Amino acid sequence: MELKPYQQDVIKDLENYLSYLQQHTNPAKAFNEFWTDRVGAYNPLTQSGMKPYKDNIPGAVHIAVKVPTAGGKTFIACNALYTINKFFNQGNAKAVVWLVPWSNLLQQTYNNLNNPSHPYREKINSLFGHKVEVYQKDQLLQGANFNPTSATEQLNIFVLNFSSLRIDKAKKEDRKIFQENGALEAFRETIINKDLVLEDTDETALINVIRSLNPIVIVDESHNAESDLSVEMLKNLNPSMVLDLTATPKENSNIISFVSALKLKQEHMVKLPVVVYNHHKKEEVINSALHLQRQLELLAKEEETITGKYIRPIILFQAQSNIKGKDNTTFQKIKEQLVKLRIPEEQIKIKVSGIDELKGINLMDRNCPVRYIITVNALKEGWDCPNAYILASLADKSSPVEVEQILGRVLRQPYVTKHNSPLLNMSFVLTASARFNDTLDNIVKGLQDAGFSKEDYFAEELPEPKLTNEEILQQDLFENPVVTEVKSDDDFNINAIDFNPDEEVTLDSYTNNITVIGHITEKAVIESKVFEEKVNSIEIDDNTTFFTEVMKQTPKRYVIDKQFESITKTIVLPQFFLKTETDELAQNILFEELTESDYLLNKNSLLKGFNLLECDTKINFDEISAEIYSVDFDSNKGTATANKVSQRAKNILVDTILSKPKENQIKDVSKFIVSKLGDMTPISEQDLKRYVGRVFESLSNDQIRDIINNEFIYIQKIKNKINDLSSAYSKQRFKILLDSNEVFVKENFSFSESINPINLSTAIGKSLYEREDTMNGFEQDMIMTIATMDNIIFWHRNLTRGKGFFINGYYRDHYPDFIIYTQKGNLVLIETKGDHLDNDDSKDKNKLGKIWAEKSGEKYKYFMVFQTKNVEDCYTANTIIEVLKRL
Repeated sequence: MELKPYQQDVIKDLENYLSYLQQHTNPAKAFNEFWTDRVGAYNPLTQSGMKPYKDNIPGAVHIAVKVPTAGGKTFIACNALYTINKFFNQGNAKAVVWLVPWSNLLQQTYNNLNNPSHPYREKINSLFGHKVEVYQKDQLLQGANFNPTSATEQLNIFVLNFSSLRIDKAKKEDRKIFQENGALEAFRETIINKDLVLEDTDETALINVIRSLNPIVIVDESHNAESDLSVEMLKNLNPSMVLDLTATPKENSNIISFVSALKLKQEHMVKLPVVVYNHHKKEEVINSALHLQRQLELLAKEEETITGKYIRPIILFQAQSNIKGKDNTTFQKIKEQLVKLRIPEEQIKIKVSGIDELKGINLMDRNCPVRYIITVNALKEGWDCPNAYILASLADKSSPVEVEQILGRVLRQPYVTKHNSPLLNMSFVLTASARFNDTLDNIVKGLQDAGFSKEDYFAEELPEPKLTNEEILQQDLFENPVVTEVKSDDDFNINAIDFNPDEEVTLDSYTNNITVIGHITEKAVIESKVFEEKVNSIEIDDNTTFFTEVMKQTPKRYVIDKQFESITKTIVLPQFFLKTETDELAQNILFEELTESDYLLNKNSLLKGFNLLECDTKINFDEISAEIYSVDFDSNKGTATANKVSQRAKNILVDTILSKPKENQIKDVSKFIVSKLGDMTPISEQDLKRYVGRVFESLSNDQIRDIINNEFIYIQKIKNKINDLSSAYSKQRFKILLDSNEVFVKENFSFSESINPINLSTAIGKSLYEREDTMNGFEQDMIMTIATMDNIIFWHRNLTRGKGFFINGYYRDHYPDFIIYTQKGNLVLIETKGDHLDNDDSKDKNKLGKIWAEKSGEKYKYFMVFQTKNVEDCYTANTIIEVLKRL
């Protein structure tokens, strides 16, 4: 089981944040810089940008990942452990506290992480060399396979629920985790840090063992862990990092990555749209649900003959909550009524507070008979069964249907793949409510709680039945509406239900059915096609997702000014392409619309043949001591959480490395550094280790200690060296391929119909769009002057981060600041630079821009403009004006 693309993006975001943390050491500064670079600085007046870091758990890095229900949060967390561990746990005890809010989720999580054949455990085993142990609370309290040796030599995952830890300080004696424990006596002298022992607890209490291990904490469904007691719970664990996983993060969450609900739809992770159908009576609901389940099962069997994938569709019958004067026998009566319909009792299970007939049952097992589950909200969190397709409400007709808490339980798609039958790709909610609008509000709330939107369902009501003459007289003559007797949820007329479980039926009998269920499924198939076309036609925009799903705002889009619409349709900007061999196309082609002989050029495509092991290893480390001195006196160093929590780990790592032979010392230091270099594709990790090993081949013990204690500075030096080497190679290859016509320019980029910049600039005349992206003072002054020129038709503040036009080549993608179009048909790119930016980076950009303009044709121009400084082959803000006037 491998990460889906959007899950890989989450891991990359995590790695990126940790690289900022490595650089800034302070989690708040790292978080704020991470988001400033991504979406711009936070503006409290406009509420644009990401709000500043909230220090919820002082002494720990606390971040969150927002993933909709069914998005694979647990699998993401399994992969994230490896990334986090590389940063925090270089050689020390690898402890993970995996917190879940509910008992059913606790057992499910433990079983999945502990089962060697489950994909979660298989992934963790592969990442940690099979040195993994998973514990529940009782195993830890008894010291079962849990001792000081195991705590330091493997990955230890402690699966606990909130209730084990979340308790008022005055009541610690009520929880075994806080009590003296002779079974953990061996930890007293070897693991337990006496400075970390909680007040009024014995050193051998399990909580003190966990605190001394300075664990990583994974908080599943973290929106349930926001109370004061929950925060106290997390503080008591003394975590190095807390990673929250939730579909609905709270206001104080520090989100470092978010997954668009649209990505889940496009990846077929969820059964959408939700089909909502309102009946008049609960008997009709039951009748429709039973027949729909049977039709879905027939479709599933037909599909199994083709795909071999087994699906047994399940109905969740939801009884009304808070029924006065009722006890749990209500649910038993519903079950009895279903049994009277000759449904086998083994197919019906109750799951409510106090009754759990699902315990120990694997609903995904082919031999499991369960097709009907009776519940209220006992399945509201953590219950995972992709076979659940139908949510049938048995609430009183006078009540709105309160499905929001368990709607997410029917959204997960079996086998996370698109099925042949449209009906197997959607979920169903069947109701009988006179307050249908309120019911729909609850459904929207349920979708939003699961990370989705009001666009993800469609609803319809059964037409009103014809009234009898007596009913017409009552309503029209006497203005006395017909009063329907309110029935409890277990009171329904089974004679009104036309369902025989023993009847031999075929798909044809349902396909040709003109009853309610036939109408529901026919309409569902139509709506499913419309929904799928809509989903596939939408291009995912991270800026839009950030607004709508993270900041909970409606992003305003700004369209092209009408006077420029016809002009922009004729403009297609060139970019660099690379000719390639036909047999390379399958793995290299990036865009379907390209011809069979070329694809969009990127730096990695120029690194074919690059051999890092043949390059020199000369790196100037002489300035390291001065840089270390500077860092030590950084104003943020005093509260540098990351440095504080990892120092003990570093000391252990140094001692471990120095105890080995010289050859192994170099190998271990190289592995340590390479693990923190990040993604350096296409250079392999093996080549990186060998190269770094050559860099460090004559290290002294003091130098090894220096590298481990100040790894960021060394990592940056090495990364910069490797980037310089690869850039020099790609630059050379670019020139050769350009001169041999294997690299060439071709029209490729068109202006979008609209943009949604997060931070707006001042409105300036002749802008291409209604509003443009933000600018600094120099840029704004310059473009205001340019906009007043008679020969300028329009200007545009080019967007960055994958949204605007970029010049590709041997350099990383270069996004010029402005695109200007003149009356003579000249298209001009301008890159602005402050006077302090006269450096090699600017020289490379300018050279690439000039090559692009030359190859694109005489109508295309590229200029680098410094504020006042005269730089070779560039202009100043004053001198560029004369050039533009002539164009």
